[in-house]
Amino acid sequence: MSDLSKNNLLVSDLKKIIESGKNQIAQTVNVTLIATYWHIGKRINNEILQNKRAEYGKQIVSTLGRELTETYGKGFSAKYLRKMMRFNEVFIDFTIVASVMRQLSWTHFTKIIHLKTTLEREFYVQMCRIEHWSVRTLQKKIDSMLFERTAISKKPEELAKLELKQLKEENILSPDLVFRDHYVLDFLNLKDTYSENDLETAILREIEKFLLELGTGFTFVNRQKRMTIDNEDFYLDLLFYHRKLKRLIAIELKLGKFKASYKGQMELYLRWLEKHETETDEEKPIGLILCAEGNHEQIELLQLDNANIKVAEYITKYLPKKLLAKKLHQFTKIAKMQMANKAGINYKELKGE
Repeated sequence: MSDLSKNNLLVSDLKKIIESGKNQIAQTVNVTLIATYWHIGKRINNEILQNKRAEYGKQIVSTLGRELTETYGKGFSAKYLRKMMRFNEVFIDFTIVASVMRQLSWTHFTKIIHLKTTLEREFYVQMCRIEHWSVRTLQKKIDSMLFERTAISKKPEELAKLELKQLKEENILSPDLVFRDHYVLDFLNLKDTYSENDLETAILREIEKFLLELGTGFTFVNRQKRMTIDNEDFYLDLLFYHRKLKRLIAIELKLGKFKASYKGQMELYLRWLEKHETETDEEKPIGLILCAEGNHEQIELLQLDNANIKVAEYITKYLPKKLLAKKLHQFTKIAKMQMANKAGINYKELKGE
């Protein structure tokens, strides 16, 4: 090896050591900051709780903000102290914070702490951890109401908590945490009138954005996958593989409403993939039928989950968050009624009415 090559190798090794050291320093600083902010929030909350006067709480936070800002800068103003207090309130058990603060930054937590429910916050914390979301990605997922679009948000709370617990403690990612009931595909820029082929072509053109919407773990395998059965050729629109689920994912694109006949078509594809494409260490393939609109009663009666088939609606036009929330609320109400009926529970009892 020449002296020049040796020098280049040495420089390369030193750069790796420096970058590794910088990353460790940044991680250590992040962990220390998060722990500090949690304990500050706890101390202030305890002080206010002991005094038991709301007016005192407002006064003490403002006073502390002024005094701490003079010494430590605007990062300790009353506004930021309230974030620390909220942080402690919603994550009252520090062990929960400690288990993820090497994967999540303080900015991640500031996006999560104002979410409404414990289940929603836990969902985003664990998805950030396992999918390594940036703050920007997390905000985008929250804005697109990802939690409300997953099957887990429609389940009874205890079952949902159990799945999140498995994800947290054993890194077991269930299909209900992976698949959505609505996919937002407004990035495809489709015209008002389009064909299934136009939809497929647009997805392939924007495959990176489509993969981001599907979620981490998906890998594109093939388009128009040919399957020869009884000397007749069949073609699956899109074939993906999910690394964490260890399954092939067959996707069929449909215009208009869901039809019962789609089930038989997808079952044929899944059985063929299971027979000819599935490795011995992989789970059975899952089918995802993407439709412009669902037929909720047909989907319920067909018991598609038993056949490893998911049905979801896609949204190709941008919807303001209020309209999206309204659409998802209506869908959630129908889904919960169907779950209650399946379990023999009155829907009003489920809601506590």
